[in-house]
Amino acid sequence: QVQLVESGGGLVQAGGSLRLSCAASGRTINRYAMGWFRQAPGKAREFVAAITWSGGRTYYADSVKGRFTISRDNAKNTVYLQMNSLKPEDTAVYYCAADSHYRPFAASIQGSEYDYWGQGTQVTVSS
Repeated sequence: QVQLVESGGGLVQAGGSLRLSCAASGRTINRYAMGWFRQAPGKAREFVAAITWSGGRTYYADSVKGRFTISRDNAKNTVYLQMNSLKPEDTAVYYCAADSHYRPFAASIQGSEYDYWGQGTQVTVSS
C-alpha cells in the first residue's frame, strides 16, 4: 500500500505561483508513475501532469503546458507540481496519484490507471 499526502495548496492571486508536494509513504515510489489530477466544483476530474519512474518523461494537459512543471525526487519519495502564471480557471482540488503498473518508460494520463490517491489539496486563484 502507498499512502500519498499532498501539501502546498492555498489562495493566490492570478499570475502567482504555488508549489504542490506529494509525500509518499508505505513503499518507495521509484517504480511508480506519478500523476497530478484536479477537480473543480461541478466538474469532472481532469488530468494535469504525469511523470515516469525516473522522471525522464513528463506529460501535461494542454491547459497547463508551459506553466506547470512536474518533477520527482525518488530519494525523498516525493513528487512536486510547480505552478506558475496561475489563472482563476486553475482553481480546483489537486490530487496526487500513483500508478503501480509495470510502465517504466511511460505514464498514463487516464485517472483509471492510477491505484493510489491522496486526499487532495485546495488551490484557489483569485482574479
